[in-house]
Amino acid sequence: MRIFILSICMALCTLPASAGAATIEMDVSGLVCAFCAQGIEKKLRAFAATSDTVVSLEKKLVAVATKDGQDISDDELRNALTKAGYTVKAIRRENESLDEVRQRLKAPPR
Repeated sequence: MRIFILSICMALCTLPASAGAATIEMDVSGLVCAFCAQGIEKKLRAFAATSDTVVSLEKKLVAVATKDGQDISDDELRNALTKAGYTVKAIRRENESLDEVRQRLKAPPR
């Protein structure tokens, strides 16, 4: 029995930290300054399911990482940003981590 429990614990410990977590990307118009980015981050962090956020003024992109097993509906995201004065052009759910999104945003254009 001990070996079985130990095997289960070891298997769980080897799972990636982001297993089950999702990244939601949004194309948003109206982003013009750092104050805009801070305001959006504050709005999105108010959701209990939000793990982390990134806002790119240059790419007009907002990305939200959700906590494992949690989600934020497209309607909730769109309403929060619309009420803050922005227009959400598109919402996509990606299997990419937020760190990968950050790296992609930093990469020079091809």
